[in-house]
Amino acid sequence: MRIVIAEDNALLREGMVLLLTINGHEVVATCAAGPEVLPALRTHRPDAAVLDVRLPPTFRDEGLRAAVQARSELPELPILVLSQYVEQAYAAELLAQGARGIGYLLKDRVGRVEQFLEALERIADGGTALDPEVVTEIVSRKAAARPLRSLTPREHEVLEMMAQGLANAAIAERLVVTERAVSKHIRGVFDKLGLPPEGGSVHRRVLAVLAYLDAAAPASPAR
Repeated sequence: MRIVIAEDNALLREGMVLLLTINGHEVVATCAAGPEVLPALRTHRPDAAVLDVRLPPTFRDEGLRAAVQARSELPELPILVLSQYVEQAYAAELLAQGARGIGYLLKDRVGRVEQFLEALERIADGGTALDPEVVTEIVSRKAAARPLRSLTPREHEVLEMMAQGLANAAIAERLVVTERAVSKHIRGVFDKLGLPPEGGSVHRRVLAVLAYLDAAAPASPAR
């Protein structure tokens, strides 16, 4: 896989380059500041991009803005966003353009090699990879929101795992239930969120995730 990395911390940046290289990937470019990101993506057209949310010069949302712009210009580009903290607005703004091929991880996951590589491969395959801590905080903030108030505790659990990008079989394994039971819970989530059946199960799965992200997110980050 050909990858572009945008990270201002030199130690972390070079660590990711080494990690990805020894696992068979090619890092075609690295960026240390926000203005460098889009030119690198346009030039190299990588298979995936790993971007820090906060980059120089202002350390606010340069990485996020670059990711949103990149998805506008290169809609099929898989992007894995890294953040030091849980920032729901950033996750929601990025996912608002569509969850396919999008990941949002906390930086400490990079040290958990298997999880980091799995997330990268998942988004490269068109999936979604949301950090469990991000999902947990978003779900907890949304617990009082009207569309989710009617969900059962188990349906909340299933929705959380859907947001992490887990397939039905993986959810069933985590919860120690059958896939049929998971499918039943997912149907319950779809029905209670009022998602239209004509979109297909995959489309409704994305809409379910976006529904609670949108409701949980505060106002867009200040520019």
